[in-house]
Amino acid sequence: MDSGARGPAPRGWDAAAFWQVWRRFDARESGYLDEKELEAFFHQMLVELGAGDAAVGALVQEAQQRFRAAHGAPEDGRVRMEQLAGAFLSEEENFLLLFRRESPLDSSVEFMQIWRQYDADSSGFISAAELRDFLHDLLLRQRKAVSEGKLAEYTDTMMRIFDKNHDGRLDLSDLARILALQENFLLQFKLDASSTEERRRDFEKIFAHYDVSRTGALEGPEVDGFVKDMMELVQPSIRGADLDRFREMLLRHCDVNRDGKIQKSELALCLGLKPGP
Repeated sequence: MDSGARGPAPRGWDAAAFWQVWRRFDARESGYLDEKELEAFFHQMLVELGAGDAAVGALVQEAQQRFRAAHGAPEDGRVRMEQLAGAFLSEEENFLLLFRRESPLDSSVEFMQIWRQYDADSSGFISAAELRDFLHDLLLRQRKAVSEGKLAEYTDTMMRIFDKNHDGRLDLSDLARILALQENFLLQFKLDASSTEERRRDFEKIFAHYDVSRTGALEGPEVDGFVKDMMELVQPSIRGADLDRFREMLLRHCDVNRDGKIQKSELALCLGLKPGP
């Protein structure tokens, strides 16, 4: 991914904010803005980042000058998202933007399906080779032709950026950040709901969210997704090995009929609720 000439990213110019504002102006999903839209984009971006009214005008002009210094004036009057991101986002945020654009995830169940698929050796980590396989399949689904050399470059760069402890592998929380996983679904519920009726209503919503297969039981990545979100309520950054241990504990405690699944009635009992009809 060629990021072009770029200085340090201004504070607050991260992938999440950039993508939110970009989608507002590129509603047609063309992948570019014209010069008039570009000025409006800069204005809105700076407002979102908390720039005061008195400063916005000057900051918009500064942003335009910075972009032209990096890329010059666009010959066709169109500014591509990749060019704009390259001028204003750091290398790390550029990679995060790629995944927010191409592979947004709606739930932890979907995330855990990916994790289980590419943690091929069940080590609890994603190795460089496994990350390469993931990137290869992602780009293939997007019909993007990438040479083996470029794929290796992408893999090496991502490992350098996101492997914080430099052990040559990515953990669960690393991949969740890369894939722009949405906010933990369980955060919207009160853990200390005061009435049984309120707790029952919340339970119905929670179970329906994780029961993606609509079978009335959580299994495989559905259990994984529920466990991941439960753990993150008390421990924001979790490891794959921790998740596996907690998953086994939950199954031992809740899987009464020992079928490897958690029935709705079983989970209700585990959470201290009487099974519904």
